[in-house]
Parts: sequence; structure tokens; C-alpha cells
Amino acid sequence: MAKRDYYEILGVSKSATPDEIKKAYRKLAIQYHPDKNPDNPEAEDKFKEAAEAYEVLSNPEKRQRYDQFGHQGLGGNGGYSGGGMNMDDIFSQFGDIFGGGGFDSFFGGGRGGRRVKKGTNLRVKLKMNLKEIANGVEKKIKVKRHVIADGVTFKNCSTCQGSGQIKKVVNTMLGQMVSASACHVCGGNGQIVDKKPAEADIRGLILKEEIISINIPAGVADGMQLSMSGKGNETAGGVPGDLLIVIEEIEDEVLQRNGNDVIFELYVSFIDAALGSQIEVPTIEGKVKIKLDAGTQSGKMLRLKGKGIKDINGYSRGDQLIQVNVWTPKQLSKDERQILESLQNSDNFKPDPGKSEKSFFDKMKEFF
Repeated sequence: MAKRDYYEILGVSKSATPDEIKKAYRKLAIQYHPDKNPDNPEAEDKFKEAAEAYEVLSNPEKRQRYDQFGHQGLGGNGGYSGGGMNMDDIFSQFGDIFGGGGFDSFFGGGRGGRRVKKGTNLRVKLKMNLKEIANGVEKKIKVKRHVIADGVTFKNCSTCQGSGQIKKVVNTMLGQMVSASACHVCGGNGQIVDKKPAEADIRGLILKEEIISINIPAGVADGMQLSMSGKGNETAGGVPGDLLIVIEEIEDEVLQRNGNDVIFELYVSFIDAALGSQIEVPTIEGKVKIKLDAGTQSGKMLRLKGKGIKDINGYSRGDQLIQVNVWTPKQLSKDERQILESLQNSDNFKPDPGKSEKSFFDKMKEFF
């Protein structure tokens, strides 16, 4: 089933301000909160859906990628970001929407139990060439991440009794309000290290190097960030953080990228332009031959359909545009000069563009 539009989920326009987005999410979170809708799977799904939409639209970078590329810009259904949020993730990440007390301060702590803490995220840069970007690629990278060492055992924190939270009850004119904050002893984990090997740190973690396989979808762009859930640092009594992959596009020496299209500057001699020729040009997939018609003018744009970059949404593929530039020799031999001088007064060699010849700007409008 296709994901719904995040703006539609929150009921706001695409020009909504951060404050409007926050208010819309708060309203839905209260409406579909599990404590108000016990044993109602549909309400829980809507609660998760609203939290996922807010998680993206409240983040300026994620919102920009979503506005430009849609769900696929965040990894779509390919295992990157967005989907698969559980209730503990939501309560951990979005409790601040209701202030320091989180949801419990509004619903009296009805959920009970401790919130699952998440390990810290890791960020890596991944360099990709134009061919890899055009078609997508599987990459294997080395990552050093903190993991729980073998032999580590944990025990419940005596300060919070394993809940991970310190709760305070305040009497108000509206009744009792419960405020919860992370335990300062265990950091919200609910557990502390009981026994550990010598090589582990105070948190029971060691630094381990792993080789991780990453499937990068076609059509990514420089600066785009993808996320692999659970591949970040581990934490005691919690869930691992995420691995954030930042795309770094290697500039191609021959082809230039323009969105999903690629551009090649083709330089031809005056003779080939005048007589026509078969010319070999590079593409992302290798060299191909094209026909250059006799009388080709400098600045003419040729199109190779489907020879560009696959769209990140997977619906189409860009083209390769070839701009023809007629090369004028900078120096001439004596014989060459004499030949050209003999043609200098020929009417056929005098510029006569006429109305049928399009200007450079008209050509660019036509192709872009």
C-alpha cells in the first residue's frame, strides 16, 4: 500500500509554518493517543502515521528532501528511514511536543513502563560516480560502531527501579499532573552494568569494526541523506541508533549532470559540420555512435532518449543532451589559409541564419 502524503496526514498545506505543523501533530497525537483509544488498532496506526509525518516535516533537511523527491527521497520502501516506527520510538522522540513532561503529563502516565532509549546515530559519507548514481548500486563499507561486549550483564537501576524515569506528581486545580524525566543515574536506560569484561567501557560497550552492505537507489543526489535503521551505536537496555549515509557525488570529467539529464559538450571540426559525419560520443553506459547531419550549426542540441539518470521514484529515466560546438582552428598553415581565402567571398559561406534558426535561449527552453 502506498504511503499517504505527509501534509495530507497532518492536514496542513505545503507552505505550512513549523508552528502550524507542530500544532497539527499535537492535535492528532491527543486524538489518537493509545490511552484514549485502548484496543483500537486503527487509532494506533493513525497515531504512528502522524508521528512519522511530523518526524519528517519538523526537520528542515528532511522536509526539503521530501518536498523535492517525495517518500523515495527519504529511502521510500527500500529500508531507509520513515517506515517501521514502533510506539516506544514515538514516545521517545516526540514526547517534547507536549513539553518536558511528555505524554504522561497529559494522560497521567497511563502507558507505564520505561521508554526504550535509542543509541546514538552514526554518519558516514559515501562517494558515488555518475554511473552508480544513474543505475543504483550495492556498496560495502567499513563502519566502527559501539556494541555491547560479550559477557556483559546488566541489572535494574536502583534509583528508578528499572523504569528509566523519575516521576513527580504535582497537585493542580485541574487535578494531579504527572511529570516524568529521564533517570540521571542510568540515563533513561533503566539498567546499569553489573559485570563486564576488562576491554568494555563503563557502559559495557566496545568499539567494533563491521562491514555493512548498503543498497543505494538510483537517482540520489549530492548531499542527500539515507538512513539504515539499527546500524548505529548500541546502548544498554535500548535499541541501536541508525546509520546515516550522506551521498557525495563525484564530478564526472566528461558528462555534466542536470537533474536526471546528462549533458555532453561535443566539439566537431568545420569540415565534419559542413559535410556530416558519424561521430562516437561517451554516455553513462559507454560509447555510442551518432549521425551528424551535413550543415549542422554550432549550438545545435541533440538528444539521446533514456541515456540519462533513472529517477529516484523509479518512474522514468532522463536523457543525454549533446551540444554541438563547431571548432575554429586557432592557427592555419599557408595552404589552409589560401583555401579558405578562396572561399571567403562565396555567398554560400556567408552567415544567413534566417527565421528558421532558433536562438540559444530558445533551444535551452525547448530542452529544459
